[in-house]
Amino acid sequence: MKHLTKPLLAIFVLLLASLACQTVSGGGGEAPASGNGAGVLFQDDFSDPQSGWDQVRTADGITDYEDGIYRITVNTPNQDVWANPGKSFTDVHIEVEATKQGGPDDNDFGVICRYQNTDNFYFFIISSDGYYGIGKVQDGSQQLLGMENMEQSDAIYQGQASNRIAAECQGDQLTLWANGTKLFTIQDADFPSGDVGLMAGTFDTPGTDIAFDNFIVTQP
Repeated sequence: MKHLTKPLLAIFVLLLASLACQTVSGGGGEAPASGNGAGVLFQDDFSDPQSGWDQVRTADGITDYEDGIYRITVNTPNQDVWANPGKSFTDVHIEVEATKQGGPDDNDFGVICRYQNTDNFYFFIISSDGYYGIGKVQDGSQQLLGMENMEQSDAIYQGQASNRIAAECQGDQLTLWANGTKLFTIQDADFPSGDVGLMAGTFDTPGTDIAFDNFIVTQP
């Protein structure tokens, strides 16, 4: 079991830097197919660095476009960093390809839905050593939903292998898949709508470095 005890607050220096830049300038079942364009609400292959995501680089971490991917690095222990494209949706199915570029396998990374602000949102994460979890940040406090600790699954590819992460927020039902296998479903109705996003973080060892690509949001 992997404990998720970190405070899960964004690195504030990254947030402040971003604002400054803006002012200056359970198992079984396959993930639903994302389709060939029908029902697509938003998609990004990160080839255009002006598509709306945060572009921040500091000693503490990076949230920025880089060579056709979106990169999140975290250089502080027990910390998570995230980025959003500035959208708003109600029910969504989200998919993204994620690859560890460096750092420890003891990490976490995934997607966000119904993001209200830095203190309120849902997150869907896996790790490079094969763990997963669904959780939320509410009033700045983090908790996993339906589990005390992150749980392990053989469906998650470990090390530097790429994983296809899918998450769905439909009504009060939250579901996480990895590589076509459903990992967990839980119900929670606190956040009815909000932005989507990407997230990556560290535990005791800093240096998490995740490349995201082919982000797509469709109707469930």
